[in-house]
Amino acid sequence: MSEISRVQEQVRAISQSLYLASQPIRILSHLNWPATIREDFLRTQGQKLPRQPEYPQIDFSSSRLQIELALKEISDLPEGAVRDWLDGTAQNLLTSTFLLSSCGTSDFLKFSRELYGLPTDTLTDSRSTPLSLAQKFRELFQSLDKLDLGAPYPACYLAEHVAERMGTAVQVFGDQAPNIRVVDELSANALAGSQEVKIRRGACFSELDIKQLIQHELYVHVATSLNGQTQSELPILAASHAGTTKTQEGLAVFAELISGTIDLDRFQRLADRVLAIQMAIDGADFIEVYRFFLEQTRGNREQAFENARRVFRGGLLQGGVPFTKDVVYLDGLLRVHNFLRMIVSSGRSDCLSLIFVGKIDIEDLPAMAELRAIGLCQPPRFLPPWAKDLRFLISYLAYSAFLNTVDLHRIRQHFAELISKMPLSS
Repeated sequence: MSEISRVQEQVRAISQSLYLASQPIRILSHLNWPATIREDFLRTQGQKLPRQPEYPQIDFSSSRLQIELALKEISDLPEGAVRDWLDGTAQNLLTSTFLLSSCGTSDFLKFSRELYGLPTDTLTDSRSTPLSLAQKFRELFQSLDKLDLGAPYPACYLAEHVAERMGTAVQVFGDQAPNIRVVDELSANALAGSQEVKIRRGACFSELDIKQLIQHELYVHVATSLNGQTQSELPILAASHAGTTKTQEGLAVFAELISGTIDLDRFQRLADRVLAIQMAIDGADFIEVYRFFLEQTRGNREQAFENARRVFRGGLLQGGVPFTKDVVYLDGLLRVHNFLRMIVSSGRSDCLSLIFVGKIDIEDLPAMAELRAIGLCQPPRFLPPWAKDLRFLISYLAYSAFLNTVDLHRIRQHFAELISKMPLSS
């Protein structure tokens, strides 16, 4: 057997082992709260802390053993991108088991940080943080208060209507289309998997919300799941795990952006989640964060509760230990957008589709390229409409990359002076 063939067999076997180890590790479903906690909290008018949820006690010893054995096999691989990808995946899966075993304890934040980061962690530019991005968005929104932006889309559609609309949209996946189901308990308004898309009963949606869900949940999350399932040589690409969350959510928000289905309210919600996580880290309890969201949602008690729940699931309701997953949206959007711009400006548009081959992180793409070259990684079967239209996508990204070459400081000075001469309209 040649050296390349031997490595191929090792990679196949390791990928299968990690996939099997990943199956019991279901972070979001593990951290879900029963609806009775919301009902009890709202019945007290938000004056008392919710009761501490009881999280499932799962024995992860089998998964941990599989992961440890895989790590030994990974150490025998040649150094390089493929080994780094498999090692990073294994470490993330191992940390995820410790996260779930530490629910309701002070250790939960330590593992959450390892997997998702903190609002104060620096981004790839070594200066910005998710918290500073959220604060800048907040300042921008406040500066627009005097502008008449028109009324937001009314949230007048119930979950059943959304399910019908999404049921039509999933037909693009043919016989692999997931089922659409309305459920009573869910950690978000909607949650997509390769076999099923769940929509929370009782949630109200606007027309724009529905379009966002189709772009975000179906054309990204479902598509990458199904594409991963076609990777028969690399089954781990079908597994959703914390190591891929930043890129997957960033890609999904980018899909909203480039498809024109995002708005200021959506950006503000993403920013508010980061601000709320930092509040909890600084000691704010569930009631304080709930009241913060109550103000942001213009008094929508149920939505304020759901937003606060996102922050405290798995952590401590008294404050200090939140679930930090929601810092990834703004961070991920920035990473994905900049990566796609660099692909185009570097003349490497051949790599655009690699980001859709399955559940991966941007940092895994060199490994995917290597695996593609030796025939282990197959092209994605499903792409979002905007990713299929390469003439539009590359034009957009090329112009966006060109803007980086312009001296924005001088342009700002020129137009700031120009704007200052323009009286405000009444």
